[in-house]
Amino acid sequence: MPRMMRSEIMKRINPKNRSKVRKILNRLIRLAIFIAACVFIFRQVLMKNDLASLAAILEKDIQHPEFLTGLVLVFLLMPGNWGIEAIKWRFLIRKVEDTGFLKSFQAVLTGISISSFTPNRVGEYFGRVFILNTASRIEGILITVVGSMSQLLVTLLAGSAAFLVFVPRHAGDSLFGHGYFYFGLTALIIMLDLMLLALYFRIPLLVSLRDRLQLPILKRFRKFFRVFGLFRSRELAGVVLLSFARYLVFSTQFYMLLLLFGVKIPYFQALTLIALVYLIMTILPTVAITELGVRGSVAMYIFGLGMGSPGATDTGFAVFMASAALWVINLVIPALAGSLLVFRLQFVRKTDL
Repeated sequence: MPRMMRSEIMKRINPKNRSKVRKILNRLIRLAIFIAACVFIFRQVLMKNDLASLAAILEKDIQHPEFLTGLVLVFLLMPGNWGIEAIKWRFLIRKVEDTGFLKSFQAVLTGISISSFTPNRVGEYFGRVFILNTASRIEGILITVVGSMSQLLVTLLAGSAAFLVFVPRHAGDSLFGHGYFYFGLTALIIMLDLMLLALYFRIPLLVSLRDRLQLPILKRFRKFFRVFGLFRSRELAGVVLLSFARYLVFSTQFYMLLLLFGVKIPYFQALTLIALVYLIMTILPTVAITELGVRGSVAMYIFGLGMGSPGATDTGFAVFMASAALWVINLVIPALAGSLLVFRLQFVRKTDL
């Protein structure tokens, strides 16, 4: 609803009743998001036939102490994964509003919940900023985008490095794996990586874009571009380091699950293939909570090529089950927790009425 129209409507409401209106609106929005998230999550989980196989395997293997210990360790890394993300978001958002770690962690979980039923997790940007008390939510969204850019940068850099390692090992006899073609491919990828790094560390220059937003519909957003100028190169580098730490955590989770499900593979080789899986998953458009089939299929294909056994049913199934378990641990469970925390968000503040 346009701001002018909303202000005209609110002028007609008795000031004493505005508080009641705000509470009603907040409750309705919270309830709507909670229902949407829960219905979407449960429908997708129940519709995944492969999760029944995962449950059957867990029921059998969980009786073994070694398997149970490993699974517990993977679970313990889940709050570490999202905890690093909370630290990163708190570090970024403090430019407009200081928040505690627990509040930032809550923002991350609610973002996961709302992103579960939105394409390419765009709901994550909106889900987090409603935790803010006074800061502009548009500025909060733009700052959240900066954090996402850092994670995307790490994924692309790791994936491109993995690709350069993967090609000569598994396509060495072809045109792609040696000679001038591979040298040119390496030079091109390094050049693209350097360009990505340069673009990321030039985020403060985006402030200059606000003077070029001449369209009437965009002019109202010009003032919010100031947030890009709040970050120094040293701060942006710190954000990348946090993103890299988080990347190592969920990659290690994947590796541990591969071992638990019987995929015997060296750590470095596994990280190379995992980086390729994440690179492809980043490129493919998906809805977060429905990406199990895509993630599992991509992982099976990449690991089949990397391990030299693309037709091995047992290995492929084990890779798929590891991917499914990681999906449940790192996305489904946090999304369910975040759906409960939605009831603490303030979608309509006093300043909005």
